[in-house]
Amino acid sequence: MKILMIHNKYQFQGGEDSVFQIESDMLSKHGHKVEQLIFDNKEIKGAFEKFLLVLRGIYNSQSAKELEKVIARFSPDIIHVHNFFPLASPSIFYVAKRKHIPVVVTLHNFRLICPTAVLYFHGKIYEKNIHSIIPWDGILKGVYRNSRLQTAGLAVITTFHNLIGTWRNKVNKFIVLTEFAQKKFKDSILRVSEDQFAVKPNFVEDNGYAQKAREDFFLIVGRLSEEKGILTILESLNLGTFKLVIIGDGPLKDQVQSAIRAKPNVTYLGFQQKPVIMDYLKRCRALLFPSVCYEGFSMTLLEAFSAGTPVIASKLGSMAEIVQDHENGLHFEPGNPQDMVDKINLINEDPDLAQKLSQNARKTYMDLYTPEKNYTILLDIYTQLLLRKNPAVKQ
Repeated sequence: MKILMIHNKYQFQGGEDSVFQIESDMLSKHGHKVEQLIFDNKEIKGAFEKFLLVLRGIYNSQSAKELEKVIARFSPDIIHVHNFFPLASPSIFYVAKRKHIPVVVTLHNFRLICPTAVLYFHGKIYEKNIHSIIPWDGILKGVYRNSRLQTAGLAVITTFHNLIGTWRNKVNKFIVLTEFAQKKFKDSILRVSEDQFAVKPNFVEDNGYAQKAREDFFLIVGRLSEEKGILTILESLNLGTFKLVIIGDGPLKDQVQSAIRAKPNVTYLGFQQKPVIMDYLKRCRALLFPSVCYEGFSMTLLEAFSAGTPVIASKLGSMAEIVQDHENGLHFEPGNPQDMVDKINLINEDPDLAQKLSQNARKTYMDLYTPEKNYTILLDIYTQLLLRKNPAVKQ
């Protein structure tokens, strides 16, 4: 099978970039011919180019021409898009439709139904736009980058294409990462049919099951920001004496360092590369995941499971779906530091429970989140689309 993978990279690398690459690599390893077409937001320079973004975001003729050239040379059977905002633009879907090539789009966030993309604004879950044809509330509040103008620009792009039927008529299949995300999209203004959705999670390579005895510390890995729940972590440090290692960087870094300065039970390592993170994941008693936003599908959760590391997570959104309470981890009330400390104490005081959670975390990974499991799901999505186009197509 010949698969063209398309991605519009952000100015700062994130999880979507990683997923795009590991999916491409996975498909290549299974013998498929894979080509990548990448657009990069770092090319956006100067005020004038930013001004033109709305027009280009609606239909970028240059991106359409680039795709036409790739199709003429590569002749893909499937086009799989991970992000098209803003440079690739929906123009690529119109080109694919004209060329009769099925299109799959992975929805890593909620941008098509809310300008925030993450359904989170000013410290709270924010869903006021998901049933509005035009997201007036979001525009007036400037929920995208705290700018009314930029929010309005994004809203113009998504609303226009929703109204003219681009998502419904030009995209064959939307991949969502969780059942939770699927429900949010179905219960929204997004004008697509239910059978256009397919649930396929992220995956990670097997990093090895750490079966040896765990050390006496808990771990948090990620961006040090409000929506990731770092404030809950800081409050919890005044309620318990558990040992904690913090890995990550972000806007609240100074606040974190100030709060832990007089706490010998807390170690801050700053930003670290994956090998260091995996080393700590294999040694800690549990990963703490205190986000107060819905989250998409954290790769760190999967890396923890692959190492047999249970997760203590907020009972919210996709986290409550991925982490099963008292099976492969524990739930706590979002934003409640005392409840989180109670769950930490539970693992510290009950070694049998800790062992059960560890074994089940590894089992969860093996059952659901290996590259092999993911490949089977993705190949089935592709094959079903090709069968609709040509019933004679074989796997």
